[in-house]
Amino acid sequence: MTEQLLQDSEKLQARLKEIPLEAGVYFMRDRHDGVIYIGKSKALRNRVRSYFRSSQDLSPRIAMMVQLVHEIEFIVTDSEAEALALEANLIKQYQPYYNVLLKDDKKYPYVCITWSEDYPRIFITRKRKMGGTKDKYYGPYVDVFNLKRTLGIIKRAFPLRQRPIPMFKDRPCLNYDMGLCPGVCQELISPEEYRKIMLRVAMIFQGRSSELIETFTEKMESAAEALEFEKAADLRDRIQVLQNLGTNQKVSLPDDTVSRDAIAMAQDEQHTCIQLFQIRAGRLVGRLAFVADSQSDVPEAILQRTLEAHYQNCDPVEIPNEVHTQLELPEVEILQAWLSDRKGRKVAIATPQRQLKAELIEMVERNAQYELARIQKQSDRNLQGLEDLAEILNLESLPHRIEGYDISHIQGSDAVASQVVFIDGIPAKQHYRHYKIRNPDIQTGHSDDFASLAEVIARRFRKYSAFEMESLTPSPSPPLGEGSMSEGDFPDLIMIDGGKGQLSSVMKIIDKLGLRDRLTVISLAKKREEIFLPEQSDPLIGGDPERAGVQVLRRLRDEAHRFAITFHRKKRSQRMQRSHLDQITGLGHHRQKILLEKFHSVDYIRQATVEQIAETDGIGKKLAQHIYDHFHHASNND
Repeated sequence: MTEQLLQDSEKLQARLKEIPLEAGVYFMRDRHDGVIYIGKSKALRNRVRSYFRSSQDLSPRIAMMVQLVHEIEFIVTDSEAEALALEANLIKQYQPYYNVLLKDDKKYPYVCITWSEDYPRIFITRKRKMGGTKDKYYGPYVDVFNLKRTLGIIKRAFPLRQRPIPMFKDRPCLNYDMGLCPGVCQELISPEEYRKIMLRVAMIFQGRSSELIETFTEKMESAAEALEFEKAADLRDRIQVLQNLGTNQKVSLPDDTVSRDAIAMAQDEQHTCIQLFQIRAGRLVGRLAFVADSQSDVPEAILQRTLEAHYQNCDPVEIPNEVHTQLELPEVEILQAWLSDRKGRKVAIATPQRQLKAELIEMVERNAQYELARIQKQSDRNLQGLEDLAEILNLESLPHRIEGYDISHIQGSDAVASQVVFIDGIPAKQHYRHYKIRNPDIQTGHSDDFASLAEVIARRFRKYSAFEMESLTPSPSPPLGEGSMSEGDFPDLIMIDGGKGQLSSVMKIIDKLGLRDRLTVISLAKKREEIFLPEQSDPLIGGDPERAGVQVLRRLRDEAHRFAITFHRKKRSQRMQRSHLDQITGLGHHRQKILLEKFHSVDYIRQATVEQIAETDGIGKKLAQHIYDHFHHASNND
């Protein structure tokens, strides 16, 4: 096994000499040859060398990363802008752990348009990238109320698909008669025409409402000249709706025709709150929010990385002509060239110092300060809860990582388990895990929560039993699943949803793994919110349900319960769908999966024509006719 570069100075110096003084991208690899960091520079050797100078003032996060580097690779590019674009693509491909700057903060919603579907849907979600690769996400937005109001107005102004599932098999619902929906469920509008409508809707979330208003105005005037008064009136109403969306969000700047973004931050030792205001035609059309780790980098670099991450997910038309920043960016020329290249015209990045543009930055910074104060209050409440919990359980230190486990099933059928994680009292959903119970004795009509919990704990911690905790080092990559062996992946506290019986079954497994001295395990009973400790028949004294520490456990328990039930319902729904498809001869599990991936549910397959079914990969005309006959024969018998 190779040594860390910091421990082999001869190899390090030789490697640094091999790196050229040209623009490009560099890779940091760990002892497992995994990519843990990707960076760019206009002078590769100087940038990489700076990581290994003893006098260099590195952030704690990057200092830890440097200690894990075993190899350095690089790719030379022709320009700095090309290096930035390449870096963005490589980060998406490798997802290096130490490149994670912005936290996955679920409190901010996005607007999603499902371009991967023939008839795209539009909805608000807090889970980005959960659908097809062609789906588009706009945000994250700060003002949830205003976002819902805007989406509601849009759905009244444009004829859009209103329901995810049709109400009737053979006719449209009342939304069609009211003009709110163009009859998507019965395909009364072609996918091409419907996508044209959705493209106009997307312009609103791209900050291009003024362009849309101009287009509608021209069409309204043409319709009036052609004596198509009903069409002209409809366009007039849509124009009024679009104008009303920003009536109360006027921003006074000298040039209302220029599109611009303004970004500023506020931070303490832990959190960095970033706000980005999108101003189009003098109107504030979007206020986006991001949260970063203050220790991840210096403030100027955090701002630059935030802008890079944001614009990587934007269409070129969404990039503004001007970007105003609170601080001078460390690589502003590279970012400016890259944005200009993507947009196809010059993009200016500046740090305004006076007059109206500086006042705009101050306004954005004030909003960031308010958001930081809100996060600080939330952190204070979480800290009080963790301190109280440590006192209740007599822990030596505050529990940084707490894991909660729960089981969900219906009389043994579709039994699943959930693992949820709270870090510093905050849900860390990137670490959540699902488990399908494998025990063959647990099936419909026979449930065993004790055995199910024991199985899950064994699968979660079985690989830890072969290692001493003292030998574990911080992992250069996030937890990858069962048995991931990193110090950051090891819980300070485990909570089991249940009473003495569930806790006893779990402790038997932990004893077999030899982890009793390493794991702190408790259970929380539902009825009286009682806390049980191993080897104690009575609940813990002092576990008042209203105490701040118990409230932390209750939130953890409720989250584990919610997560388990959600997965159970999904699994049960899939089984019921497949059981219906199992009745069709000649349709194996592989083809069933392909059909469900395309149509999403049995109901949609039932409503599809023979031609639509035959378009599915692996489904020929003969089998498509057989599937169609099966459903229609079943319907006729109902």
